[in-house]
Formats: sequence, structure tokens, C-alpha cells
Amino acid sequence: MSHDVKGRRKMMAGLGVTAAAVALGSRGASAQSGPAPFQPTRHAQDDWMDTLPGKHRVILDVTTVEGIPEGIRFAGNLFTGHKVGYGIEEADLAIIMVLRHGATAYGYADAIWAKYGKSMGGRDAASPPTANQYDTGDRKQLSGLAKRGVHFVVCGSASQGIARRIAGTGGDADATMKEMTANMIPNSHITVGVAGVVPVAHAQERGYSYLYVG
Repeated sequence: MSHDVKGRRKMMAGLGVTAAAVALGSRGASAQSGPAPFQPTRHAQDDWMDTLPGKHRVILDVTTVEGIPEGIRFAGNLFTGHKVGYGIEEADLAIIMVLRHGATAYGYADAIWAKYGKSMGGRDAASPPTANQYDTGDRKQLSGLAKRGVHFVVCGSASQGIARRIAGTGGDADATMKEMTANMIPNSHITVGVAGVVPVAHAQERGYSYLYVG
């Protein structure tokens, strides 16, 4: 009788070891078959971002008029700092400056400001501007950055708002938008109707470091 009890105990212990092994094997298989690492979807509208040569990628997010001169300085500091501190030439930096929200109008050249200054600079402007103050005359600062390789993204959603304001009630906002996009600062990119914050997000998914300017 005692032999039978001992036999049953050995059998139960063996079953316990087997069950534990099966459970561990299941957890291991489950871990190995987990979800794949996240890979963002790429869109053709953003493919130009990958064509910019550079050992480092940076995107400057400018949302206010006051932020534009800061963005210009930031871009200059990136060029200078990489050259002085790391021996990296300007051609080896990929820099994108986004002009969105309150900074959107400055993605357009003097021809648009001269014609629609009141709508570009605000309805309440006592003396409507006639030029893009950051890209006119001897102070073509934005064009100067473009010559150094900086590219610009101009908010499409805010641009449409400007076009509607220019066209007024009963006007052709689409025609105005077409005129605007034909007169942008150099190296500009716009996805009509899409808020500038979208390419800001997509650029980070393509390896661009994000810097908020203001």
C-alpha cells in the first residue's frame, strides 16, 4: 500500500514539473510573437524631407510673428555651432523652419504683401505693411537662409484663412490661394488645407530633432 502512495506522489510531482515547463514555454512563445516595433507610415507629400542632405536633421517650429527673428537666429546658431564645435559644414545640416499659426504670412514674398498688405498684416493695422519685413530689400533674411540650405514649411490651413480674408465675401479664395502659392519665399513647401503642425509631426518621424521657437 505504501508503495502505491509513493508511486502516486512521484507521478503527481512529475506532472507538476511538466505543467510548469509547458507554462514557461507558452510564456516564451507569447513573448516572441508580440507586436512588432512601431513603424510610422510614410506619405509622398513628405518625401522631400528625406532628399535634404545632412548629418543632422532639425526642424524649427515658429508659431508667432515674434518668433520669426528668433527662428532666424536659431538657424544661424545651428550652422555656426556645428561648424565651430564639430567641424560640420552648412551643407551637412538639414534644417526645416515651419511658419505656422501667426507666422504663416511671412512665408509669402513681397509681391503678395504689396498687393494685400492689410489682410496679411491684420485688418486693424493703421499703416498696412507693403513688404515681408523679414525678406525684403537689403534684409532678405529668410531668402538668405534658403541660400544656405534651409527649407520652409508654410501652414496650408492658415494660408487658406488668409486667402479667404483677402477674397472677402463673394470673392474667389481658391484663385487667391493659387496666386499666393505662386509667390512664396524660396525653398518653401505647402500642403494646401493641411495645418502646419502635421508636417511638424511627420518630420520627427523621419529623424528630425524638434525645436520650438515661439
